[in-house]
Amino acid sequence: MRLMVSGGGTGGHIYPALALIKALKKRDPDAAVMYVGSQRGLESTIVPAKGIAFEATHIQGFKRSLSLENFKTIYLFLKSVHRAKQLIREFKPDVVVGTGGYVSGAVVYAASRLHVPTMIHEQNSVVGITNKFLSRYVDKIAYVFDAAVDQLPASKMVKTGNPRAQEAAEVVSHFDWSEYDLKSDVPTLLIFGGSQGALKINAATVAAIPAFNQRDYQVVFVTGQKRYDGVMAQLKDQTVAPNVVIKPYISNMPEVLPHVAAIVGRAGATSLAEITADGIPSILIPSPYVTADHQTKNAQSLVNVGAAEIIKEADLTGESLVKQADQLMQDDQLRQGMAEASKHLGVPDAADRVLDVVLSLKK
Repeated sequence: MRLMVSGGGTGGHIYPALALIKALKKRDPDAAVMYVGSQRGLESTIVPAKGIAFEATHIQGFKRSLSLENFKTIYLFLKSVHRAKQLIREFKPDVVVGTGGYVSGAVVYAASRLHVPTMIHEQNSVVGITNKFLSRYVDKIAYVFDAAVDQLPASKMVKTGNPRAQEAAEVVSHFDWSEYDLKSDVPTLLIFGGSQGALKINAATVAAIPAFNQRDYQVVFVTGQKRYDGVMAQLKDQTVAPNVVIKPYISNMPEVLPHVAAIVGRAGATSLAEITADGIPSILIPSPYVTADHQTKNAQSLVNVGAAEIIKEADLTGESLVKQADQLMQDDQLRQGMAEASKHLGVPDAADRVLDVVLSLKK
């Protein structure tokens, strides 16, 4: 099997691609893989570090308002298509897969013009501009959320889940809360605004700490590395009780998640894939700064089945956070029901499902 994969710009596009590659290598150790990304995207450092062959192209996104920059974007797109065709002719892939981001638009489009079988993976409830464009040209479309179905050609759609979920589900964890000087037999709430942290979530959590200090559940508050010093400066004159632990970052998050009773966080596609794979109840605070408010729609998919609650960022305060946290953490029956709903929504074999679609396209 020779597989070319393209996806970039954010971790939400890169990590599902890496999970797919991992599943392929597990099934076919001799498979050849090439990853095509952008020069400036995160993939340019993440992918080579995994030992995967990487090629870069230069591309940028369209401005949503009238702008002369869009002429440059069109030029770069056409140049990237030309570059992608060269790479495809040299590598001779059996299938080309796009996981989102502008770079995948050029690569998958080029493959379709050369009559190479193609597939895209849509992680979100709201379909991105690149995948909408590509949907007309590809052979198959793998998707996660049912809300995406009405936005793409139904005849091409295959529900697979997010490949990242399988990585989360397959983790063998030996983690114990004693590593954080916490108790392993006490329910633990994880508050995590992403690797960079989220200002509004951090501010609300700082305001909530006096209340959390008095609770009989535990709280692990992850600030994000760049925001840790600022948070600790705000708390320098406050008491932080032993049941509350503040960390800048958790490097072994997949090992920690199976031991979390509930989580407060954003509603990005990768995060929700991991949360549901482990069956974790959640309080979701969708980022209002993403395209088409897709995190709110992602979150609503969990709320609809009873797996999560939503707090809009505009309504997020220390008081509203504590109220929702108490409701969930102090009701074992509610938490168990939400955990079951979350687990039911999860797709622990998602990477294998996506790989099956890819292999079905091989001529």
